[in-house]
Amino acid sequence: MKIQKVFYVLILAIVLSCGGSDTPVPAPPTPNPPTAPKTYTDSEILEMVQKDALKYFWDFAESNSKLARERYHTDEPGADASTISTGASGFGMMTLLVGIKNGYIPRAEAVSRLTAALNFLYKAERFHGAWPHWIDGNSGKAKPFSTFDNGGDLVETAFLAQGLICVREYFKNSTDSGEITLSKKADDLWKDIEWSWYTQGQNVLYWHWSPDYNFQMNHKLQGYDETLITYVLAAASPNHSINKSVYTEGWLRNGTIKSFSSQYGIPVVVNHNGASGTVGPLFFSHYSFLGLDPRGLSDEYVNYGDVTVNHTKIQYQYAVANPKNWLGYNSKNWGLTASYSRNVDGSTGYSAHQPLNDLGVISPTAAISSLPYTPAESMNYLRFLYNENYSRYIGVAGPYDAYSIHYNWVTPRYLGIDQGTISPMIENYKSAFLWNLFMNAPDVKNGLLKLGFHSSRYGF
Repeated sequence: MKIQKVFYVLILAIVLSCGGSDTPVPAPPTPNPPTAPKTYTDSEILEMVQKDALKYFWDFAESNSKLARERYHTDEPGADASTISTGASGFGMMTLLVGIKNGYIPRAEAVSRLTAALNFLYKAERFHGAWPHWIDGNSGKAKPFSTFDNGGDLVETAFLAQGLICVREYFKNSTDSGEITLSKKADDLWKDIEWSWYTQGQNVLYWHWSPDYNFQMNHKLQGYDETLITYVLAAASPNHSINKSVYTEGWLRNGTIKSFSSQYGIPVVVNHNGASGTVGPLFFSHYSFLGLDPRGLSDEYVNYGDVTVNHTKIQYQYAVANPKNWLGYNSKNWGLTASYSRNVDGSTGYSAHQPLNDLGVISPTAAISSLPYTPAESMNYLRFLYNENYSRYIGVAGPYDAYSIHYNWVTPRYLGIDQGTISPMIENYKSAFLWNLFMNAPDVKNGLLKLGFHSSRYGF
C-alpha cells in the first residue's frame, strides 16, 4: 500500500512539472525566520553590566545592615541571607558611588543606605579596630569563617577601608549636612583600625587575630597576592601607622618578591603566591586596585602597572593556547580567578582557578574586572557574554559567578566579592573615577610616600 501511494505521488509530480494542469502550484509556506540575538554596542554593554552588578548591592543587600551579603543564590535565595561579607561591603560602597555618579540610583536614597551601613559598622564587633571576615547582619557579631578565624581579619578590613576612604572623599566637600556627616563617619571608622597592632612587633603584617586563639593562624602578608592594599593603608593610617621596614621585609620580602620568569614571552614581574613561575588567579590584580591606581605606580622593586597588565595578558594567552584542551577556551572566552566551581560530580563547589589549577571553569569577573588592563580582550569577552550568550550566563544581578562550556555547566549563583570588582573597574577604565578619589586622598598619598612609592600619574 505504501509503495502504491509513493507511485501516485511521483506520477502527480511528473504531470504537474510538464504543465499538464493550468492550475498554478502554490509555493510552500516560508518558515518564520529565527529571532536573531540582540546585538548591543560596546557602550550599551558597559552600562548594562554596571547596572547589573549594582543590583547585587542594591536589590540584594543584607536587609538589616544594608551591607553586602556573602552570597546570593537564585536557586536558593535564603542561603546565608544574614551573612555579611566585610570585603565585599567595601567593594559595594564603591559600586554605589559609581551608581550615584552615573545616575543609576537616587543620590539621596544612596546616602541614606550608606549612612545606615556605616552606623551598623560603627556598632559591629571589632578586634583592635578590625572587622571579622563575616558579620552577622542581625547581631553585628563576628560569624566564624573557620575555627580559628573568628576575630579580626585585617585584609577584609583593608578592602572595606578602601571603600570607606572613597566614601569620605566623595562627600567631604558637600554642602549637604547629611553627606558631611556620612563623610566624617567614614573617616572615623577608617582611623580606628589598629594596623600596627597586627604586626606582633615584627616587620610584617599578620592577617588574623582571634580573641580565643590569638595569632594562632600565623598567616603573614607577603607579596605577591591580593593584599598590597593592606600595607598601603597601614602606612597611611594617621593613628596606627607602620614603619617602612614592615613593608620592605614583609610585603617585598627584601626584594625577593621579584620574578625573572616569563610566560608566552611576557615577563611575570613578581612571584605570585602559589603559582611558581607563572601567574595566580586574577583577583590578585583586582582587589587592591579598585582604589589604588597601578598605572605608573612603583616602589623600589616593582612597577605595579607592569604587574597587573602582564598578569592579565598571560592569563589571556593561556586561554588562547589552551594547554588542557578545554572546550570553549579561546580569545573570546577566558579568565581564571577564585569563584564558585564545578566539582567532579557536577555539583557546585569553590576554587581559586589559575593556570596551575585550571578546572575548565571560567569566572566572568576575571576578564570583566581586567578591563583597564586589557581593554580590547576584555571587551571582546563582554560581547561574547552579552551578545552571544545572554540567556545562558546573565541573570538577575549580571553575569553568573562561574560556568564551563566544556561540561555544559553553569551555577546560577553570585558571590559578593566577585560582583564587587566589576562596576568599579569598568568605571576606572572609563573615567578613573575611584582611582582619582582614592589616590588624591591626602593620607593615602602620605602612606605611599612613606613606603617609597612613586606615581607618574599623580605627580609623586
